[in-house]
Amino acid sequence: MAVIVISGGTDGMGRALALGRAARGDRVFAIGSNPAKGARLGGGIEFVHADLSTLAGNRAAVEAVTAATPVVDALALFANRLARRRVETVDGLESTFALYYLSRRLLGEGLTPLLSASERPVIVNVAGVGTTKGAITWDDLQLTRRYGMVRAQLQAGRANDLLGVAHAAEHGADLPYVLYHPGFTRSGDASGMPAPVRVALKVAGRLAARPVEESVAAVHDFIDDPPKAPLTAVDRGRRLPLTLRTLDPADAARLAVITRGLQGMT
Repeated sequence: MAVIVISGGTDGMGRALALGRAARGDRVFAIGSNPAKGARLGGGIEFVHADLSTLAGNRAAVEAVTAATPVVDALALFANRLARRRVETVDGLESTFALYYLSRRLLGEGLTPLLSASERPVIVNVAGVGTTKGAITWDDLQLTRRYGMVRAQLQAGRANDLLGVAHAAEHGADLPYVLYHPGFTRSGDASGMPAPVRVALKVAGRLAARPVEESVAAVHDFIDDPPKAPLTAVDRGRRLPLTLRTLDPADAARLAVITRGLQGMT
């Protein structure tokens, strides 16, 4: 029996992974912000209620998992939420940056001791590796001057690319890191979007999106047979070279320094 922690475990691919791992007999911790959705996962999954867009919420999630188990075999990171307008968290951070990028850094770092206790650990970060659109706005990470939903999503996606590089440089010899882009998938919560956008996404999903089960299959594979390399990047089944400009080690180190300051780390 493996111990699996899943952020964003109550919707879309995260939910599918949680249910799939529980059906295999694994112990599953699903982190989410909606208790009702957590209850619908069923008794075989341990729901961890936390607002991962906040520093305190991430600390609480790490503490809850740490109190419940001495070892974690896999951490799968899915949590994300679209925001049409700029929303600032209680920590003064732009919400997409905080949830889609920073929570993944905090959970990875916070659970590293438990992952290191596993014989075959792995972290799988499900984002948009292989995409070259978007950039880190180094002089305005919180997008205070020119916010856009797509811009915020792309920036956080590129930040996750660099997160994988930074983590692998520090922990990769003992704790492999996978960046995985599943492509357009019929998953996620679009309830916050305008009605025309929801309809367009629904139609596009029927025509072009991959089924959740197909997209999540690779995550199962990464958990069952973790790569030996410190960092693996896969875009829709295609192994990517780590020389991509979006995986630049100097940029990864720069972002790590800035992020440590934002989260009050020493």
